[in-house]
This record gives sequence, C-alpha cells and structure tokens, in this order.
Amino acid sequence: MAFIGTGSQGLRVMLQFLRMPEVQAVAVCDAVESASNYHQWAPNEFADAVHKLLETGTGWQWLSPNEPLLELTPTLRVPAGVCGREPARRIVEAWNAKRQGLVSSRSCASFADFRELLAAVKDLDAVVVGTPDHLHAVVSVAAMRAGKHVFCQKPMARTLHEARRMAEVARETGVVTQVAVGPQASEDTRRLQEWVAAGAIGRVREVLNWSTRPLWPQGIPVPRDAPPIPRELNWDLWLGPAAWRPYHPAYLPFVWRGWVDFGCGALGDMGCYSLDTVYRVLELSGPLRAEASFTHRYEASFPQASLVTLQLAARGNGSPVTFHWFDGGLRPWRRPELDAGQTWEAEGLLFVGEEGSILCDFVGGRPRLLPASRRQSFREPPRTLPRSPGNEREWVEAILDRRKRTGANFEFSARVTEALCLGNLAVLTGEPLEWDSATLQLRGSARARAWVAPPAREGWAI
Repeated sequence: MAFIGTGSQGLRVMLQFLRMPEVQAVAVCDAVESASNYHQWAPNEFADAVHKLLETGTGWQWLSPNEPLLELTPTLRVPAGVCGREPARRIVEAWNAKRQGLVSSRSCASFADFRELLAAVKDLDAVVVGTPDHLHAVVSVAAMRAGKHVFCQKPMARTLHEARRMAEVARETGVVTQVAVGPQASEDTRRLQEWVAAGAIGRVREVLNWSTRPLWPQGIPVPRDAPPIPRELNWDLWLGPAAWRPYHPAYLPFVWRGWVDFGCGALGDMGCYSLDTVYRVLELSGPLRAEASFTHRYEASFPQASLVTLQLAARGNGSPVTFHWFDGGLRPWRRPELDAGQTWEAEGLLFVGEEGSILCDFVGGRPRLLPASRRQSFREPPRTLPRSPGNEREWVEAILDRRKRTGANFEFSARVTEALCLGNLAVLTGEPLEWDSATLQLRGSARARAWVAPPAREGWAI
C-alpha cells in the first residue's frame, strides 16, 4: 500500500492502516517534504499517536512542537505539528522494522509526484489518497488506471465532472474503491435505516441538517502579496490541476478548504458525512435542483455561512426529498414537533416524516422520535441489515475477498457527491439550478454550466 498525501489527516489515516496485519506500507508521497505548520487537534497529537503505534514512550516528540498556535478562526487556535513525506517515511520504516522484529526492514520509497510513484513501485496493490480536495480525482483516476485499489479521503471530488469520471473509471477498471465516510459503516446508520423502513415516522419528504463548520477561514479575498515558496514545498505539484497563482500560506495547509479552487467549503467537507447517511436511509438517487442563500463572499472563497436547499430524486418506491443545509452557525427555524422548551443543539440532523420526526446528532447518532408521544409507543425494530466491520476494514477485506463490496464505493458515492457539488454550485453562482444526472446537463447560466467541468491545467485533465 502507498499513501499519497501525508498531511495532518493523511498521517492520521496512514496510522490506522499501518495497524492492520494485512497491510505492508511501501511508499509515501506528498508535495511537502517536511513542515512544522500542520494542525494538530490537541497538544502532542502526532507524537502520542506514533508512541501508541510503536508501543514506546520515548522519541518522536519532534512531530509535535505544539508551537506556535495556528489560528484557524478568530476563536480557534490549534497547536502546530510536523507532517510531510519525510516524517511519514520515517514512521513507516520504524513500524515495518518493529513488526518484523528487525533493526531495519524494506525501505519505504518517498516521492513528491504521485505519477512517479505509480510508475516506479511495481508491486503496489493499493493507494490511500489523502491530498487536498482538488487533487482527489486526478490522483484516484491515475491510480485506478494503473490497476490499484483506491481509498480516497472525503469529499470524493470537487466538481460534478470529477465525481462522474471517478465512478466511470472505477466501473471500467473493476478495482475496489472506498471514500472515507465512516458513518456509512456505523451502527447508527443501520439503526436509522431500520427505523425508517419499519415506518417509525411514515414517509419522509424533508430533511434538515445543520453544522458549525467552517473551522477555517472563508469569505476572504485573494491575498495580494507573494512571499517566497518554502524550500520544502513543490508548489507546482501542490497546485496540480488548479490554475497557477503565486504561493501564499493562506492556501495551505488545512486552510485550503475555504478556497473554491482547492476545497469544497463546509457543505463539501461535512455534508459528505450527513448526506451519505440521508441517501442510505431514504434510498435516494441524484439531485434534481438546488438553490442557496449566503453571506457575502469573494469570488475565490466560499462564504462564512450559507443555507442550501436541494431537491433529491427517489429510487424505487421511495419519495423525493427536500434537503435543507445550514452552516456557519445557522440553525433551522423552530419546528412544531419540538418538545416544549427544547432547542436545537449546535449540530444536528432531522428527518421529517408524515407521522413524526427523528432528531439525531449530525450523522445519525442518538436518534430520538418527535414529538414525545411517538416515543411512548415506539418499539425498536429487529436488526435486519448486515453490520459493517468499519469503513477502512471494509475496503481491505473487499480487496482480499472480491466477493465483498464496499459501502462507500465510488459509484454509490458519486451520487452523494453530485448533490454536494450542485449545492456548492448554487452558492458560487447565486442561481437556482436544475440538474439532469442522466445527461449531465445543467439548466442555468453559461457561467454556471462552465462550472460543471471547469478546465484543468495542461497535463492534469482526467
């Protein structure tokens, strides 16, 4: 297995896979050699994680300098950590040696360019894509065409075209794919599916979902200064398919999420979790329409807050659903089914049925029926759905046993990603939009249609 993208989240995911006995890490790749400006969610996060992996209490503190505190928003500062391909390589080699009881083991190859990795490592079976959003599609498609199984960080893609191409290439090549959407494999999602299928709230036609994101800067202008490119960064490779612009630390690491050319904003970042749950519970198909309202935004970045409404098509005997998304601290209007004195939690998900509602946490945990009278007569339905060993294990087991199938494979996840991309497109254009998933046709302005498949830099098209 190779790990392409070894920043903060890429490192976390790599450590999860290293612990699996079937996995042998052989290569890492990142446009950054090593840098100390990555975001830890807690002091010593990276060092403690490696200590746990290697079962040691010493060494590796250099991964967690913890200073300076990195400002994400005016109210959120997190400690600095060290990431990049060189730290990842050192961790892999230490782990491989420990597993084999050796002083040293097979060396871990290190690359700045994923294309060189795919060409050079001949016995590679699978890759984990942990890059920023704008590189997900180009890396995943190249890996699939090379015959490699792919695990891709969420959101699956940044544009409607990318989502469709990733699904098409997955189908053509027959490799095992999975998007890093852990809730799809959770007990919470299975319970919600069983509740709704058992008629707990009747037919569902509306869903409300709200998030505190973004936790990174949005609604900001393009920086005007052009500081020198850090020695450890290959800026051209980091940009990938995105249009050339001068380097600036406002773009990376982590803070790329708020920029239109690099990330997918709050809806793409967090909606991929909750909307995946909604799609599974309600058996939905592609999006039909989208419209949005939002706070002021500059052309190059997503707004600080938005409200997006999606019309989602049904599959089989289900019903079409209206999905309302709120971010930036916005919350839904008060609903009549709320119990007396009840208020919305900071984040949540509400399924509105013809005979009641289900209120749960952001991705479906702690489900409770509304109004209170529904809870008094409710009986938990029997477990009818197969349970999952976990999102990462699903992928590994499906590679080893091709009779198995992953839940968040690229073909399923493309439908969810289309909805996210259409919602973002309504935010970027300020227009109500209509989408025909079968023909990939968008009804909207020429500007909106151009966003379906925006051009990539020469040499980066998929």
